[in-house]
Amino acid sequence: MSPMKILVRAPNWVGDSILALPAIASLRDNFPGAEVWVASRGWVRDLFPAGDGIAGSLALPDGAGIKTLRRAGRELRACGFDAGLLLTNSFASALLFTLAKIPERWGYAADGRGPLLTKRIRRPAAGPVVHQVQEYLGLISGLGLKPRPPKIDLTLAPAETRAAQRRLRDIGVPSGRPLVVVDPGASYGPAKRWFAERFAATADRLRSRHKAEILLVGSPGETALAEKVAAAMRKRPHVLTGRPTLRELLGLLGRAALVLTNDSGPMHMANALGVPVVGVFGPTDPRRTGPVQPPSAVIKKDAACWPCLYRGCPYDHRCMSAVGVDDVVEACARFL
Repeated sequence: MSPMKILVRAPNWVGDSILALPAIASLRDNFPGAEVWVASRGWVRDLFPAGDGIAGSLALPDGAGIKTLRRAGRELRACGFDAGLLLTNSFASALLFTLAKIPERWGYAADGRGPLLTKRIRRPAAGPVVHQVQEYLGLISGLGLKPRPPKIDLTLAPAETRAAQRRLRDIGVPSGRPLVVVDPGASYGPAKRWFAERFAATADRLRSRHKAEILLVGSPGETALAEKVAAAMRKRPHVLTGRPTLRELLGLLGRAALVLTNDSGPMHMANALGVPVVGVFGPTDPRRTGPVQPPSAVIKKDAACWPCLYRGCPYDHRCMSAVGVDDVVEACARFL
């Protein structure tokens, strides 16, 4: 008899996908004989390599139009999945699993998709803020399964570590000095980004006080932002923004003594690797999307309009304006 095949629809954002890892591991624990596959957008697929309990990953097409969903549904149907766990809350993701004729479809009853699910888990009522990692684990417990603790462990293959070491050597990063990786971007939008000139001033002071080497990273769409930070620094940093793949970026983060970032995917990647993280928070709530575990620190200032869901601040960006360079340098110094 062939093993049960379960398909997990991963979240669309890098950080959310990292926070979903304990829920995926919990699913594997509860179905030890099953094949667990992950379906995701292409840009997060590298977070789910085959092995360590994941049978394989499938890249989903962009878009949620009915033609796209029908085509993707036919492709998934051919894989013969027995059950599907939706870690996304959209109607379109539940419709995709329905079109794929996956017999068991499990997820939160959100976005009007309850009739498309065979096991509908009610989302928590309004109350204390729940961290995103706990919300994913709540889906596991809501299904009557045993969840893991909310701890995230990402491991790098030895080849990935060696490749990161070579990459750093090739761009002239000397050994024996602390490496501070700075990620000044945030894919969600500029509202989540601390100011480029303040990242630059902070990096200059870390270099001066702690003899740190500074490496700028980020997505391909953030190259102009990285150049703005680099241009504002007294000495040009090392810049790899837009160049590494997601797995290569993991390798680089794993070599860091500290990662300084906004509320972003690389913040959660570094935190999952056990690398010290300092996260600057503006419009978002660290109780929900902050680093899950130590070593980490969060810098956040109060603002009357906080929290908000704006991608770009329509006012004076006071939540970020209130965060000073001294605040961030002091937090970073605890890890260097």
